[in-house]
Amino acid sequence: MDNQEKQSKEQQILAAAEQEFLTRGYDGARTTSIAQAAGVTHAMLHYYFRTKEQLFERIVDEKFETMSHSMFAIMGDPSLPIVERIKGGIEAHFDFVAQNPLLPRFVINEIISRPERYNVLYKRVGAIIDNVYRGLQSEIDRSAERGEIERVDIKMLFISIMSLNIFTFLAYPFMEPLMGELMANRERFLAERKAENIETILRRIKKQ
Repeated sequence: MDNQEKQSKEQQILAAAEQEFLTRGYDGARTTSIAQAAGVTHAMLHYYFRTKEQLFERIVDEKFETMSHSMFAIMGDPSLPIVERIKGGIEAHFDFVAQNPLLPRFVINEIISRPERYNVLYKRVGAIIDNVYRGLQSEIDRSAERGEIERVDIKMLFISIMSLNIFTFLAYPFMEPLMGELMANRERFLAERKAENIETILRRIKKQ
């Protein structure tokens, strides 16, 4: 088996594992089901990933790396004005969750049912988040001193961003039947919701 074929098999396994974990949770996920969905033998799955834990951590790594590169790369870009960086971060986070709508519920369920998993999740993004926090807070403070924006605690701002964006997808399955025409077209609704979330957050920091 050449290197390209190995990479292809590995990606098939990862895609199948992601779906299994997100729909069944860590405890409910079965490596036999993952192997079957990936079109490989159970022995081959264990050749690539020796344990379910190793497979889980690889998926967590990839997901949070993707989010970090999209959201935090924009927010940490010193070449952009601070308001544009925050706006770009909100958009990138919303788009990431839109592409991974089952992920927030999965993460919340895992942390509630197995609190030790929080350490696994935090290790992946903790250092990146801390660096972005410090850099953004300094720039926000300087901009506020110049009278360009309102002073705000960046950690509170992050909580607001995540709350607005994530709740959209957590609540969607339950709210859709109640909202009628508003949510009938999912793509249009998500575009409108993203614009609303951006406006809500930026209104907090813009000078009135």
